[in-house]
Amino acid sequence: MSQVATTFHQKLETGVTVRQRVIGVLFLVLAVITGLYFAGAVQPDQTATFGMVAGGSKQSIDPLVVPAQNSLYFLAVIMAVVGGVQIARGFRSRTNLMLGVVVLLFVFGFLIWAAAGKSLNLAGLLNTTLIKSVPLTLGAMAGILCERSGIVNIAIEGMMLSSAMTSTLIASVTGSLWLGLIAGMLTGGLMALLLAVLSIRYKTNQVVAGTVINILATGLTSYVSAKFLQVYQGLNNPGTFKAWPIPLLSDIPLIGPILFNNNIFVYGMFIMLVVLHVALFYTKWGLRMRSVGEHPKAADTLGINVFRIRYYCTFLGGLVAGFAGAYFTLGSVGRFDEVMTAGRGFISLAAMIFGNWMPFGSFGAGLLFGFADSLASRLAILQVAIPSQVLLMAPYIATMIVLAGVIGRSRPPAAEGVPYEKE
Repeated sequence: MSQVATTFHQKLETGVTVRQRVIGVLFLVLAVITGLYFAGAVQPDQTATFGMVAGGSKQSIDPLVVPAQNSLYFLAVIMAVVGGVQIARGFRSRTNLMLGVVVLLFVFGFLIWAAAGKSLNLAGLLNTTLIKSVPLTLGAMAGILCERSGIVNIAIEGMMLSSAMTSTLIASVTGSLWLGLIAGMLTGGLMALLLAVLSIRYKTNQVVAGTVINILATGLTSYVSAKFLQVYQGLNNPGTFKAWPIPLLSDIPLIGPILFNNNIFVYGMFIMLVVLHVALFYTKWGLRMRSVGEHPKAADTLGINVFRIRYYCTFLGGLVAGFAGAYFTLGSVGRFDEVMTAGRGFISLAAMIFGNWMPFGSFGAGLLFGFADSLASRLAILQVAIPSQVLLMAPYIATMIVLAGVIGRSRPPAAEGVPYEKE
């Protein structure tokens, strides 16, 4: 027994050492790119100008002007030093923190390189990143609610799309954005109940069931849009929720207009983040939910109704997905267009996986995807010689690296996708 334990600990230490060195090499690679490619591509006298006022804000803040080449060399040195320390002895429990710091430094270096000799509105970029992350984070939280209880939710895309249409239709007919929002959420909930019935009662393959719901939602919404919404424009004019600035907080320089001058969907995302995190990890309900997703037989032995928890967790996930779907119409463009979610439900799944099935981790992944999307359009304006498709690929590549376990280990709930047979 002692020999087995010793062998296990040796393998564990070897794995930690390999990960430590891989991350250290990654830091050094980023340092080389920053110091050689980025810094070498700008002129010594060039500066990068960053606007510090978000669009529509009445604040007056001087832009941030930095010497491009010297700043890039400085960032490269910091990343190289961190990489050397990581390879030599590591940062132990703070490795992920240092990984985040180095990535932020690299991104800032990339922005300096892109804005060298030009001007980039940094505050506007951050504001757009937050807004674009809203449906992705909400969709990821919908996935967390379902998959933490053991139900694979491939149908987030269909839930969001059908909710976007329903919220538009009801809000246009009734003249009430709130009724439209409620209708959209209930639509997502009904789609989720369909998924739950197929997965729990009839034990259908959950990936197949989710795919069927996506196809159903795409066909149904396209038919209603072509036959009614495009013909009768009064049915496709719901309006949008206006931004509501929070007194005092919205006046904070730089971050005030970004965080505290938004509509109900942004505030709702922040509230759901906190509520879901607390509910998952600090309540009896969250413990039962996680136990059902990890070991349903043991939970059933302790008197927990596995089926009931999976039903209402999937329904709650559908409500959140419906809230995310309503964002596309009532929180953004104010009308419904065919297939307007454009794969955001699947990107939400990637954000959930990248965030390791954790609410705040998924939020960080949503910000990453939103940043890539926002940055692609900004760089097109700056005429940077990088195809926008390459930037949009970056978050997916990072997700694959995480799934491969090279930088970090991503582990789904153990009983995810496995129908439970009650004995």
